[in-house]
Amino acid sequence: MHLIRLYAFILLLTAFAYGTNEDNATSKTIKHNKITSLLLERDLIEKELLENNIWSKIYSNYHTYKELKREDLLISAKIAALKKKTKPSKDDLALLAKEEKKRVTIHGKLKLLEEYKENPFQKFLAPPLIDDVPSVGNPFAVIGALSYQKKMNFDQEEYSRRFKSLKSVMSTLVQKEALFRELIKHSPENKIYIQSLKDTQEEIKTFEPVIDIFKTSNSVHIKKMDEIKLKLEREIKREISKAFTIGAIILFFILMLILVKYLVRKYMSENDRFYTINKAANIIFILFSVFTLLLAYIENISYFVTILGFASAGIAIAMKDWFMSLMGWATIMIGGAIHVGDRVKFVRDGVEYVGDIVDISMLRMTMHEDITLTTYMVNRRAGRMIFIPNNFIFTDMISNYAHAGLKTVWDGIDFIITFDSDAHKATQIAKEIAKKYSKGYTEITRKQLNKLRSKYGMKNTNVEPRIFTHIEPYGMKISVWYLTNSYATMTLRSTISIEIISRIQEEESIQLAYPSQSIFMEKNKQKMMLNPDDRHPIEDI
Repeated sequence: MHLIRLYAFILLLTAFAYGTNEDNATSKTIKHNKITSLLLERDLIEKELLENNIWSKIYSNYHTYKELKREDLLISAKIAALKKKTKPSKDDLALLAKEEKKRVTIHGKLKLLEEYKENPFQKFLAPPLIDDVPSVGNPFAVIGALSYQKKMNFDQEEYSRRFKSLKSVMSTLVQKEALFRELIKHSPENKIYIQSLKDTQEEIKTFEPVIDIFKTSNSVHIKKMDEIKLKLEREIKREISKAFTIGAIILFFILMLILVKYLVRKYMSENDRFYTINKAANIIFILFSVFTLLLAYIENISYFVTILGFASAGIAIAMKDWFMSLMGWATIMIGGAIHVGDRVKFVRDGVEYVGDIVDISMLRMTMHEDITLTTYMVNRRAGRMIFIPNNFIFTDMISNYAHAGLKTVWDGIDFIITFDSDAHKATQIAKEIAKKYSKGYTEITRKQLNKLRSKYGMKNTNVEPRIFTHIEPYGMKISVWYLTNSYATMTLRSTISIEIISRIQEEESIQLAYPSQSIFMEKNKQKMMLNPDDRHPIEDI
């Protein structure tokens, strides 16, 4: 508009300058220059209305539709009048055909412009659709709420720009009306100016209710948007505040966890205890964090507890083994029957496994298989990682070699001497050697058993090596039992076995026995007497 006024002002100055410089110029020339200036301004206004203005384009289509509709009515009336003639002439028939063809063309144009039939500005007057307003109930929903706010601001700005453009069109139309009024003053008989003024006034009348509706819709929409924005801002602030509070609580739990781990590492010497307490602290931290989050973000706790009860029942039925493993884990952790680092033995489907527990999770125990007497005599395999479901403690026999700090077990070595050997001396040698090598373990066991008396009803707490002598079919069997480290039974067994054999071989009055057979010769007839239990017979002639 400033550019239009500038052009008009330049033309007026030119006209005035021309009038000043030419003293003999007539009033007709001045009038012509004035009209020319006004027409130039009109052209600029119409160009502005047509270019990049959706409202003028919509009105233009709407106006075209109305004109076509009016023309269709006139043509339909002409066609009806021509058809009423009883004896139409050739000219009438030609005119009828021409009008019908023209009406078909107009109907085609009307069909294309059918959307402008009634209230063509409706879709542009309607404010942006408000989707479901998100509810900010957790920290992740804050991102969605901020995105929704951004979308609302963009829609509101777009709607406001549409309203501003409509007001600009209305202002331009008022200016155009004034311009044609001025043109009519200078040229009252010009029908084009008169018709243009009427068209402009009609266009203004069309836009006036549109502006009123738009103004009301825009005001209502802005208030609604402001209300939603305030609601979202309150919820976002509340959620951020809640998130900071929960973060502070979880941070406190983390600091407490670090402090507990530091104190345990500093003042606890036993690695097994440290591992157990460390893992228990981790589990407690996770549980506290989970319950804190649940209590913070679940509004209806009673409803959640009800659902959790039904879910637990379903899990218990559908996943019995998994549920029993969880119960087994709780039993292990609370009862303390098995700890990480304990040496255990369990039997499954007739297969024995012996090793050290290296981890206890909520569903299973992990055992590292070691070289033991079981692997030596039965499995002939060792070093495997064995995974034991926690529910096995309810269904299978599990032996713990290191329960309650008692890390020693009774181990035994058997050897057989002949019936004519000095059994008393052999027994004394075996007892002396066993006592010598198991002395340290004997003292450790005695102290630990004294501690366990308050917890268990233990009667026989004798820890000294024990010797048992039995009669076997082919000699006297001496069985020596002693306490040894449950994690190194094979080592001490090897040491004591070598020592016993060495001492027995030095004694002439003691002979080791083994399965044998005797053959008696009588009068060139050979009679063989065999022991049915003999596996390695040796002839004795």
